[in-house]
Amino acid sequence: EVQLQASGGGLVQAGGSLRLSCVASGFTFDDYAIGWFRQAPGKEREGVSYISSSSGRIFYADSVKGRFTISSDNAKNTVYLQMNSLKPEDTAVYYCAASRFFGRPWYKDLVDYWGQGTLVTVSS
Repeated sequence: EVQLQASGGGLVQAGGSLRLSCVASGFTFDDYAIGWFRQAPGKEREGVSYISSSSGRIFYADSVKGRFTISSDNAKNTVYLQMNSLKPEDTAVYYCAASRFFGRPWYKDLVDYWGQGTLVTVSS
């Protein structure tokens, strides 16, 4: 059974930090780009960041470059998203995702597996 178990959301003040974690199981971790989409109320789901351990490729949306850092621990089949200098506009439900598509931007229609969402709320 494929699972993407996300955790780490919460409430933080603007300028603060949070770290999201996604534990993957049930598929070959190295074969996929694994990362995060987010969806704010009334907006489309957008690709935020992914990492591919096999290719070394990393993607960041322009809106998070320089503030978010993605990393992976292959031994634990876990991907982390360190989010610093958070802004109110980062408020959204963040979804862990896995895709065999490694391009940019990261298209939600090409995602193979979705995890449950975790809510990130940034207060001003």
